[in-house]
Amino acid sequence: MEVYDLLFFVEVLIGGLLSGVMYSLVAIGFVLIYKTSGVLNFAQGAMLLFAALTFVSLVERGLAVPLAIGLTLLIMVALGFAIERSVLRPLVNRSPMTLFMATLGLSYIIEGAAQLVWGTQVHGLDLGISDVPFEIAGIFISTFDLAAAGIAAAMVAGLSAFFYWTRIGLAFRAVADDQFAALAVGLRLSRIWGSVWTAAGFVALVAGLLWGARLGVQFSLSLVVLKALPVLVLGGFDSILGAIVGGLIVGAGEKLAEVYLGPFVGGGIEGWFAYVLALGFLLLRPAGLFGTKLVERV
Repeated sequence: MEVYDLLFFVEVLIGGLLSGVMYSLVAIGFVLIYKTSGVLNFAQGAMLLFAALTFVSLVERGLAVPLAIGLTLLIMVALGFAIERSVLRPLVNRSPMTLFMATLGLSYIIEGAAQLVWGTQVHGLDLGISDVPFEIAGIFISTFDLAAAGIAAAMVAGLSAFFYWTRIGLAFRAVADDQFAALAVGLRLSRIWGSVWTAAGFVALVAGLLWGARLGVQFSLSLVVLKALPVLVLGGFDSILGAIVGGLIVGAGEKLAEVYLGPFVGGGIEGWFAYVLALGFLLLRPAGLFGTKLVERV
């Protein structure tokens, strides 16, 4: 019985960790923009939805999957660049609340435009990844979740290499460390911010395809953004590593809480446990595990 209980615990833990990777995918889009411009992009969920809808509509019109992915990527890059150029650039140096409200408005505009173009029906999305679980040493693991984790790991590795080994990536890091110093050495912030938003469009595409394949492409898909917020609070709003670690903590924590604590409170813990964790971190460690602590001089 003890061995069975241990295997069951490991199975629940692994399932939670793999789910947490999916949350991290959404959180990384927030981090890219917040790290370089200080903008909390609430429209990331709408961009995720837009990417999934664009891809599905192209596939339904007969385009091959690789071609549809490439065309969707171009559309998302264009969308991200257009958002930065037409909305956020005119609001530069405004208060964080103003910028947040601008992205909140953008989220509703993007969702409304998507509804006008594609309607409100639910679309199935098949990426060719099986969701049949396989067994390892008595532990059942979701094939889809494992594949999603591999894709996320590859994307994080690619972003890390981009940030550390390319000139644009080094410029991103310079702007993130000190915008005024970056200006002093001749970096063009507008170009860098535009590049960041295009990168966020790429992240939204990857997250949109994976979440759309799991839940179906529907307008509630944009609400995934709400699950990314506790991840950011735990890991830190300006840390890609924090987004990964925070997602793993949230995913594992909510699954374990639902299984082991849920029976004592009537169930349903999985829906709100992440926010309890986030509240605790806000009270005890507001910057998160890897976030930059804000120091104000008076």
